[in-house]
Amino acid sequence: MAFFSRLRAQRAANRELGEGVWRRAHDRFTRSLDRIFQVLEGINDVEIYNQLVAPANEMAELLPVVRQLCTDAQRITPSDDEAIPQSTAGVHRSLTKSANDLATTAQVIAMMRMQAEAGSPINILSVEHRAQIVKDDVNQAAQLLASLK
Repeated sequence: MAFFSRLRAQRAANRELGEGVWRRAHDRFTRSLDRIFQVLEGINDVEIYNQLVAPANEMAELLPVVRQLCTDAQRITPSDDEAIPQSTAGVHRSLTKSANDLATTAQVIAMMRMQAEAGSPINILSVEHRAQIVKDDVNQAAQLLASLK
């Protein structure tokens, strides 16, 4: 049963996102977000985990926004290959940057986890800073896309 529900979900994603650059931008963001939660799962200290899960959840709340942006971009400039449509290149750039910055945030969290395991104090300001950069990237993509509508 799960196989068929996954297949239906994949077909729906293909319909909404296409199979080109917008699908890849969405998938890249999703993989980076998954990495953040994989790193968080390895944190044994409850206090540190609770500090880091709030910014992680804020970034997870961006996933539906990113999906909608990619869906809208696919509707405006359909893509089923690797060619980035010229009129929405800025949107693609911002979405790609958001996924890269999200992956960097996962690395920052991993480094903090190692610091905590070594007994060093941690400061989550760098994670909050990285999360704000990701939000800014997504907002930039939304603004650029809105200017095209």
